[in-house]
Amino acid sequence: MKSKKTDISKERSYQVVKRNDLIQRSRFDLSAQEQKIMLYIISKIKPSDDDFELYEFNIQDFCEVCNIDEKSGRNYEMLKDVIDKMSDKKVWVMLDNGYETFLRWIEKPYLSKRSGIIKIRLDKDMKPYLLQLKERYTSYSVGYILPMKSKYSIRLYELLKSYENLGKCEFEIDRLKTLLDAVTYDIFANFKAKVLDIAMREINDYSDISISYELEKQGRRFHRIKLVIIPKNLLGADECIKMYKNISERLNK
Repeated sequence: MKSKKTDISKERSYQVVKRNDLIQRSRFDLSAQEQKIMLYIISKIKPSDDDFELYEFNIQDFCEVCNIDEKSGRNYEMLKDVIDKMSDKKVWVMLDNGYETFLRWIEKPYLSKRSGIIKIRLDKDMKPYLLQLKERYTSYSVGYILPMKSKYSIRLYELLKSYENLGKCEFEIDRLKTLLDAVTYDIFANFKAKVLDIAMREINDYSDISISYELEKQGRRFHRIKLVIIPKNLLGADECIKMYKNISERLNK
């Protein structure tokens, strides 16, 4: 019989697979906790799935995987509240014809306090973005986003992973703010300190990519950002060892 610790490690290695359009051409407002729940559910989709199942997870196991205090006794109510909020939230996606439409994350949840089980069916409109993907998709281990505390870190990591094969990408600052749900940061210094720098530190500490950026001005205003993306496995074994140590220390406190 495998130990629970081995099972937890296995669940942290499950892959999140998304069509690039859902990453690069979308905008949404999810907290860090909401993103982790959604990505944890998506990681349970099997490559062979041709329809959404009723994806099931144990509350205690989920809390241990995500390093939530599973002994607090309030995790059921916390997760119920988070899932209730997520059920009302949308993700806006730009279509190839130039129209925007929105999708819902969750079709229906089922929660049992007695058994400690949560079952969630994803919204059917998400199928083209999550099922049977053969091209133009991004895949990464859910374990890389679990140690991140900032919602901007998780979103930026996923965005940069989708450009990893190019080794770089660039955005107008206002466009990046929209993609990260950070449009409230009108003053660039605040955006840099509260969003970019925190995200860069968490991505570099806990993920499988190393990132850096340069800023370009238009007149006196920062207008554009250029980001460089390097897979850590190209930087040598020491970088990978350091990354796994950082993840372990954050998730096993």
